[in-house]
Amino acid sequence: MASTQDFLQIEKIKEGIIILKNKGLRSTLMISSLNFALKSAEEQNAILYQFQNFLNSLDFPCQILGVSRKLNITGYLEKLDEIKAKESNELLKTQIGEYRNFVDEILREGSIMQKSFYISVPFSLMETQSSGTPVNTAAFSEMTEDLFQRAKNQLMQRVEFVMMGLKSCGLEAVPLNTLEIAELLWALYHPIEAEKGFYPEFPPELLE
Repeated sequence: MASTQDFLQIEKIKEGIIILKNKGLRSTLMISSLNFALKSAEEQNAILYQFQNFLNSLDFPCQILGVSRKLNITGYLEKLDEIKAKESNELLKTQIGEYRNFVDEILREGSIMQKSFYISVPFSLMETQSSGTPVNTAAFSEMTEDLFQRAKNQLMQRVEFVMMGLKSCGLEAVPLNTLEIAELLWALYHPIEAEKGFYPEFPPELLE
């Protein structure tokens, strides 16, 4: 029986870089957010103008991903219960209990969502330059360390360009490391478990 991995295009994750089965590379950046609605009209126009300039400056494709997930605060509620149990002041104990019930009631009435944003920056081995000549992908059956490092260096130049462009819009971007990428991908396919804070041990052959 085929496993989920058989249907994914990912071969492995190495040094914070996703290596696809077709030998393409992907770097994943987590992007900060800003409250656009609280900005003045002039600030909003400036942000839109900068973002438009950033998009127009790209000469390679990027994928923008928005992830919404129910915020898991079970641990926070348990911590409040512990604080309440240790509190000797009856007034404070009552206030802690009321606050705990208030938060719990909010969760019962509706889910609190956590939103995260990512950008995937690609690079293809066909773009790798060797003495000014593109690499012939038919010349290799698997990625060598030298080829990987050359491709990674050019990919990271794109990553730096994207980070600078987003910074001009007031956004911070941070490349995810190997484990963070693995957890993100796993959570996308296992949202219920991820919301509970459960993450499995990943096979070492997929992570380097």
